[in-house]
Amino acid sequence: MRVLVLGGGGREHAIVAKLIESPSVEDVLVAPGNGGTASVATNATVNAEDGAAVAAFALDRGVDLVVIGPEAPLVAGVADAVRDAGVPTFGPGAAGARIEGSKRFAKELMVRHGIPTGFSESFTDEAGALDYLAEVGAPIVVKADGLAAGKGVTVAMDIHTAREAVRDCFAGMFGEAGSTVLIEEFLSGPECSILAFVDGATVVPMAPAQDHKRAFDGDEGPNTGGMGVYSPVPIVTDGEHAAMLDVLERTAVGLRSEGIDYRGVLYGGFILTDEGPKVLEFNARFGDPETQVVLPRLEGDFAEILLATATDRLADTSISWRDEWAVCVVLASGGYPGDYAKGKPIRGIADAESLSGVIVYHAGTSLDGRGAPLTAGGRVLNVVALGSDFASARERAYEAVERISWDEMFFRTDIGARAARGRSAWEA
Repeated sequence: MRVLVLGGGGREHAIVAKLIESPSVEDVLVAPGNGGTASVATNATVNAEDGAAVAAFALDRGVDLVVIGPEAPLVAGVADAVRDAGVPTFGPGAAGARIEGSKRFAKELMVRHGIPTGFSESFTDEAGALDYLAEVGAPIVVKADGLAAGKGVTVAMDIHTAREAVRDCFAGMFGEAGSTVLIEEFLSGPECSILAFVDGATVVPMAPAQDHKRAFDGDEGPNTGGMGVYSPVPIVTDGEHAAMLDVLERTAVGLRSEGIDYRGVLYGGFILTDEGPKVLEFNARFGDPETQVVLPRLEGDFAEILLATATDRLADTSISWRDEWAVCVVLASGGYPGDYAKGKPIRGIADAESLSGVIVYHAGTSLDGRGAPLTAGGRVLNVVALGSDFASARERAYEAVERISWDEMFFRTDIGARAARGRSAWEA
């Protein structure tokens, strides 16, 4: 099987690395890829957000399966164009991708189908949003409606921060994504993500994971695309796990009832409230960095699982999980999620990977003329460690992190620390 993967981040490196393990895979192309994928697959040049171009490229190269990593090509309808060209495609079409591309659409879908979530109101004018803030007060959550690379959400603990977030959206900080703003109930509790393979009819959940969105230790600083993650999640009870799986099933049924053919990943971002799990967000693709701890624990032929999802055969596919823990620490460029420099030489990746159970995925890298890695993004590397228990996986991940360096590198030192202390660590 020849597979084309769209995207160039740590998620795509993890997808490519898992595909290469599949006995059914002979060749993997990645567009555009990064410095890490270049060493294990073939980086290709094609506009990943141009459906016609991707379809033509896939047909020309004899591609048997297209796997869409990022959200932007999904929202742009790339999956529709490639499927229409006759190439099996893993990823929902534009109609299904609205569950991530429009937070307003996702909220309205949840309300229609009784999915537990916080209350919200949406606004297309700044004055109306500010008036509503004056009514509801803080803490409150302000979200840009559209895609904002994980940075369009402000958890405002005071009304001043909330007002500034609204003004930023309408001032164009997030482009068209901020032309509609959601003001949403602040929900308290630990967060948990569960991704599921969905082929339109069958829903198969993956292992749960817990991301760390804030830039700095102690969950301080601005929201990011994710600074670290682990899987499974020790604080989740059996009842909470069952409730979250029920939400994913009901959401898939709701999408199907509205005539949406959803084939790919359905990502549920939950908060574990005193009233039970509630949905914070849905995504239409593999999470980043959740994928980096989920896929190393997946057993079976990954390519066949993706192809079965794309061709409505998921019910007949065997999926299981290794009895191990995985912890990922994201190494970032100084200044992220704001401005940062690129082109800094990275040292120590091979040394880190010499540790048993350690994998380093490239997220934002390029290669110099000698093939050495350089920084090329905000989130640069994902250092993943597997272990027989949570503590050993976490310790090994940070041991590997200490072997890697570049000028102005930073990372959170507390990934998984609260979960290691138990549920009480979230109680005020």
